[in-house]
Amino acid sequence: MTSLFQILMLILDVAQFIIIAHIIMSWLINFQVLNLRQPLVAQLWDGLNRLLEPLYSRVRAVLPNMGGLDLAPLVVLLAIIALRIVLTNNAAAFL
Repeated sequence: MTSLFQILMLILDVAQFIIIAHIIMSWLINFQVLNLRQPLVAQLWDGLNRLLEPLYSRVRAVLPNMGGLDLAPLVVLLAIIALRIVLTNNAAAFL
């Protein structure tokens, strides 16, 4: 059962890394450090959007309209961190 706990924590680590990479990449695109006309950047951006948009759209449906501010990545990231805390505090159940 310890291996199940470790696998769940690994999945949450990967998800957290992907969301943080998506947030940083969106900032770099908005500040014109990265250009979407470059094929590699466009492919990475499209892949991250396809991967995360189903998650973000469910959160956006619940959140109120904030104008141009998108809080969906922050909410999903906080949910992942909260899930990690819950799993860590209940690690004894996996032993």
